[in-house]
Amino acid sequence: MTAPALGVFGGTFDPIHVAHLAVAEAARDALGLERVLFVPNRQPPHKPDQRVTPAADRLAMVRAAIAGNPAFDVSTIEIDREGPSYTSDTLEALHAERVAAADPGDLGLILSIEALAGLATWHEPARVLELATLVVAPRDGSPDLDAGTIARLVPGADARVVMLDGPRMRLSASEIRARAAARRSLRYLVPDAVAAYIGDHDLYTEPRRMDRS
Repeated sequence: MTAPALGVFGGTFDPIHVAHLAVAEAARDALGLERVLFVPNRQPPHKPDQRVTPAADRLAMVRAAIAGNPAFDVSTIEIDREGPSYTSDTLEALHAERVAAADPGDLGLILSIEALAGLATWHEPARVLELATLVVAPRDGSPDLDAGTIARLVPGADARVVMLDGPRMRLSASEIRARAAARRSLRYLVPDAVAAYIGDHDLYTEPRRMDRS
């Protein structure tokens, strides 16, 4: 298995928080990634009715969170694309970009251990495995998966998985939204610039609307 050069980290990032950043940095460090590309999605495909903060706000928070780290970048590829944000489509497009640029580096898809456990339910999981190495972050409170279990979940996945040894942080965006709604401190849970953006734009303190942008 060739070591990936570009890490791809997708998610709703509603909001992005310190655990996201810690996982991205752990993946970069462990695999020697040239870059980690954060890819905010337009609409989570597994939850088509989930209400999400408008894409412009989520994108702005990601940009604020990664500012100052030259190894981190952001892509609007899923926000710009109509319909559900399928990872296989995103990897296909990123792979095509690298081929066109004569860049042979492989892709590494950064995901949580919970996401790996549900990989078989994804859109075109076999194509995902063809296009990227899966870089899996453990999480405190979630059981680790051995190679045999991974192979049973998705045939062939065990040969395409790199397990990170940490960090084991148990922090969720829903917890942060609840704290913001109660106007409680977000300090040390999100970067200061993200906390400031949430406060300045009064995010999460009113009934949420579906992002149709």
